[in-house]
Amino acid sequence: MRAMVTGAAGFIGSHLCEHLVSCGDEVIGIDAMTDFYEPARKRHNLDRLLGHDRFTFRQGDLLDLRLEPLFADSDAVYHLAGQPGVRGSWGGEFAVYLERNVLVTQRVLETARDTGLRRLVFASSSSVYGDAETYPTPETLRPRPVSPYGVTKLAAEQLCETYRTVFGVPTASLRLFSVYGPRQRPDMAFSRLVAAACTHRPFPLYGDGGQSRDFTYVGDVVTAMRETALSPWNGVANLGGGCEVTMNQVIALLGELTASVNVVSGPARPGDARRTAADIAVARDAFGYRPVTDIRTGLAAMVAAERASHRDESAGPSVAPALRGRRDLHGSETR
Repeated sequence: MRAMVTGAAGFIGSHLCEHLVSCGDEVIGIDAMTDFYEPARKRHNLDRLLGHDRFTFRQGDLLDLRLEPLFADSDAVYHLAGQPGVRGSWGGEFAVYLERNVLVTQRVLETARDTGLRRLVFASSSSVYGDAETYPTPETLRPRPVSPYGVTKLAAEQLCETYRTVFGVPTASLRLFSVYGPRQRPDMAFSRLVAAACTHRPFPLYGDGGQSRDFTYVGDVVTAMRETALSPWNGVANLGGGCEVTMNQVIALLGELTASVNVVSGPARPGDARRTAADIAVARDAFGYRPVTDIRTGLAAMVAAERASHRDESAGPSVAPALRGRRDLHGSETR
């Protein structure tokens, strides 16, 4: 396929681009490189891609870029760009979430409608459920987000459904449940926990550790995204890891993989759901989704990546990958 990925330099976006390229797809990656966390980390996420002849990167804001020619040349668009993070969405920062999660999605959908895009896969979030009424949670349950972030993800998802039902835009919205893996955003719990364990630093735990999540490995997620794009299915589906685990269980497991973790307990944060668990029957039946990575294997991969990054730092400045062969949007060679 010819694919476009928004949010290509992020955690999930960069893994998705790598997966698509490995499957033989031609990929255009777009990212605004916002400063929610260090842009240098995002540039590092693209290290394995920039030298590939089937990958092209374009930096820019989706509200400013001319999207029509990009959509017209794409078989599928994977819309992952947005403002992440539950805790930062309160107060004055809500305007940023509104712009990057809702207004950007509306422009993507307008462009998809106007260009007759064949497939649009949207990365939604389990945050739309909030404190759900039943577990595992099916897509038919009424969403009750408990954070402004969850509200904006639900609004974007509803826009996808509206454009699908009114204009026939072929949208598939995937509600992602606590995605983890190497290159996870530095503000996320697993990233902070693994970094603390590998460097023998304290880990601040918000809440009593009994809060549980349906942790989902990033490799399973990006595989499912491509399978969704290849399928005729449209609608809303959960993507969970198939196993609900508490933070206390994760900490104990990480202690087995590294050493004992120095936990510093603190109060729970507003907007954090107590529990998440996905009913994945829709995804299983619609496009064959079956998560294969268990929590121990996924955590071990994160530990290995964290240790490798420290070895690279101790070895001195890394050499940037060769850019020979990378094409810009006009097909010319860049160096």
